[in-house]
Amino acid sequence: MNNEIILLNINGEDKPGISSTLIDVLSKYDVQILDIGQAVIHDGLSLGIMFRIPKKIESSPILKDLLFKSYELNVQIKFTPISDEKYKEWVNHQGKKRYIITLISRQTTALQLSRLTELIYKQKLNIDIITRLTGRPKLTDIDINTKSSIEFSVRGNPVDEVAFREELMKISKATGADIAFQKDNIFRRNRRLVCFDMDSTLIQTEVIDELAKRNGVGKQVKDITEAAMRGEIDFNESFIQRVELLKGLDEKVMEDIAHNLPLTEGAEKLFRTLKKYGFRTAILSGGFSYFGKYLQHKLGVDYVFANDLEIKNGKLTGNHPGEIVNGEMKAEMLKKIAFKEDIHLEQVVAVGDGANDLPMLSLAGLGIAFHAKPKVKANAQHSISTIGLDVILYLMGFRDREIEE
Repeated sequence: MNNEIILLNINGEDKPGISSTLIDVLSKYDVQILDIGQAVIHDGLSLGIMFRIPKKIESSPILKDLLFKSYELNVQIKFTPISDEKYKEWVNHQGKKRYIITLISRQTTALQLSRLTELIYKQKLNIDIITRLTGRPKLTDIDINTKSSIEFSVRGNPVDEVAFREELMKISKATGADIAFQKDNIFRRNRRLVCFDMDSTLIQTEVIDELAKRNGVGKQVKDITEAAMRGEIDFNESFIQRVELLKGLDEKVMEDIAHNLPLTEGAEKLFRTLKKYGFRTAILSGGFSYFGKYLQHKLGVDYVFANDLEIKNGKLTGNHPGEIVNGEMKAEMLKKIAFKEDIHLEQVVAVGDGANDLPMLSLAGLGIAFHAKPKVKANAQHSISTIGLDVILYLMGFRDREIEE
């Protein structure tokens, strides 16, 4: 008599005791459990158990007992014999690469899932697990805070990873969803440091533009800022030009602007959650340290690196002491913080929106272009364009029940 491998599928209304009752039957026959998985959608249970029956034992008494128990429990049960060849093929799949695909939107639609799963199939990837990261949606109209996120665990080797990522961006644009594609490895499950740009990332404004408006040079500075963020002019030169235009501004204006900084949606929830779970955080900004330190106090940020403004007799001089914090400096600061905290670069998350953020986004294990310019989105690993900062937690594998309100 040969070993028998059987896949047991159970479906029915979810209620306490189903899994334990059926597994108890198997325990009486000394079978080996080869695989097990369970999912509950609404109140519907789907349980699968693959087990091997020893040579010395007949399968019929086991199957008979399982059928009897399933009748008592009022669930449907199905037995599928698995050949040795089929099982070996399944085992060999374990050596294939694994990836995580995260779908994020205000609400999940069938169109989003259809386009995404079709692409996964065309790239010859196999979906192992689909998990809902957000809570069950209410049957009310969507409001500004509504979020929906679904995570796919997939296995295999993409036919063309570059083309795959390009198609994901097209689906994202066409369906109003953000889609992230990451390698599933130990670093993805163990991020420890999160670094943020400040202007137009943590806050919904460019501080230098606000300062310029108060000094009557708003249009001149805004034009330079936008050109720099698009990567059209050198950041250092643009910074010098803009700071010079702030000459004569009263320092009390800075305090007023700081107290009225518009935080980006989800920023406070994100930082509460990161702090709860012991993450280190940093602001790496081409903006100004005065405002970075204000946010440091407000959000509990661990590190702030930004530019200083020279003030004499209560007025800005139009000069800046020290080295300019540009894109290369941001990346260097990220490396120094990671080294100090003994954190591998693959464990670092970096978030930014401008061209001067690209060096640190490419350096981090998870680099996210947040509501970014087209050039930045095209060159970043991942992008978020539809929802607030707290959805970064879904890319890190968090579920709603683990997120601080």
